[in-house]
Amino acid sequence: MTSANPALTNANPAFKSKMTAYVVTCWILAAFGGLMFGYDIGISGGVSGMDDFLIKFFPRVYERKLHAKENNYCKFDDQMLQLFTSSLYLAALVASFGASKACTVIGRKLTILVAATFFMAGAVVSAAAQVKWVLIIGRVLFGIGVGFGNEAVPLFLSEVAPVQHRGAVNILFQLFVTIGILIADFVNYGVANLHPNGWRAALGLAGTPALVLFVGSFFITETPTSLVERGDLSAGKKALERIRGVSDVDAEYEQIKRACEQAKLIDQPFKKLMRRESRPPLVIGMMLQVFQQFTGINAIMFYGPVLFQTCGFKSNASLLSAVILGGVNCLSTFVSIFGVDKFGRRALLLQACVQMFICQMAIGGILLVNLKPTGSLNSGLAAIVVVLVALFVMSFAWSWGPLGWLIPSETFPVETRTAGFAFAVSTNMLFTFIIAQAFLSMLCHLQAFIFFFFSAWIVIMGAFVIFLLPETKGVSIDEMNERVWKQHPVWKKFMDDDEGMKCQEMAQV
Repeated sequence: MTSANPALTNANPAFKSKMTAYVVTCWILAAFGGLMFGYDIGISGGVSGMDDFLIKFFPRVYERKLHAKENNYCKFDDQMLQLFTSSLYLAALVASFGASKACTVIGRKLTILVAATFFMAGAVVSAAAQVKWVLIIGRVLFGIGVGFGNEAVPLFLSEVAPVQHRGAVNILFQLFVTIGILIADFVNYGVANLHPNGWRAALGLAGTPALVLFVGSFFITETPTSLVERGDLSAGKKALERIRGVSDVDAEYEQIKRACEQAKLIDQPFKKLMRRESRPPLVIGMMLQVFQQFTGINAIMFYGPVLFQTCGFKSNASLLSAVILGGVNCLSTFVSIFGVDKFGRRALLLQACVQMFICQMAIGGILLVNLKPTGSLNSGLAAIVVVLVALFVMSFAWSWGPLGWLIPSETFPVETRTAGFAFAVSTNMLFTFIIAQAFLSMLCHLQAFIFFFFSAWIVIMGAFVIFLLPETKGVSIDEMNERVWKQHPVWKKFMDDDEGMKCQEMAQV
């Protein structure tokens, strides 16, 4: 475990800023990229359980669902149905690397606009789909939008936020993800009885947050780092003055300029990422994404309605239960917003590991003992499962959900920031794809043991935080190497050659 370091507890006092209506508007408009992502997470599970949708595209699953004695754990096991959900994340995985290049070449602001455009196209195609392959194309378009949005928005928020509020501002992305999930749950519940096209309305409404993001992208500022990185120094300083609300920004501007000058020495940022001194943020960024998915959260959020139907809830009751979970998810994220810059990243992550482990083990135990392949849970036990799932979602919402995006966005140096974050985003999408594609099959074969599977991963995650994750609270992004990585008992060993490599690069230039 890292020792306490007073240098990590306070923001740089030389960086002056004040809150303005304009910068808060920029934060909120950009965070609609999270609302797009969250809406899709929430809508996928609800649509997957709608009878009209299943009849049109997955009639075999619908027939299986009708059989009263069908295996509870296996009635939704269908690879094509899972592909409906997971194809988005495979597309997002590939798109994230294009988004990394776009962030560097055209900036964060225009990359956000591209994300909104693809997502709106996905909404139109999905809502109009008459055959399965068109439906999948719509999901791919959604995925490209998510890949670009999830790359650009967290970077944008981290770069425009003052250091003392960076954690809270970046978590706006995850807050809007949870708001999107909650809205999707309400939409699923509201359109469930709009036969036969309720599912079309649910998918088509995904274009609404994308439209807000599209229009908003014309009003938000480009980040000072992106402008300076692309050589527009005067615009970069003006943007910094505008988002800080003060004219005395020289100290922060000079730090950004130095970081960007250093970044220009690197012609191939992806190659730089493979070097020894780049491994600490790369390993942390990628592993947080793996662990975020192996908490089991997206399995629950994607397939919440399906999971509750498995426990014996009727279709509408399961959708209502998912609405309750969406509300818990959204409200609990505020704990992180107000606590992350006070308690730090590690404390929230470790507390959540304990709470999530207890909940997963308890859910697994109840289902193992009481839910057989046929029949259902009694109402009392089913209610307990809902409470346990809510407690699980609560702890995830103030920890691994928002911090899985925050920490990678704040730990890479500017020369590898977009490339490094692209690896984090693509890792997230890869493992989201794996979970989305495999969960219903895993539920069928592992049955209640699937919750013990996720519990084991939570133990591993806790150990990772204790021994390998440094605290980044209150540290300027461009000071991470000196104040975090070079102070950590494990990662400092990887930073020994950092200065020597920089000198060699400067000599070559």
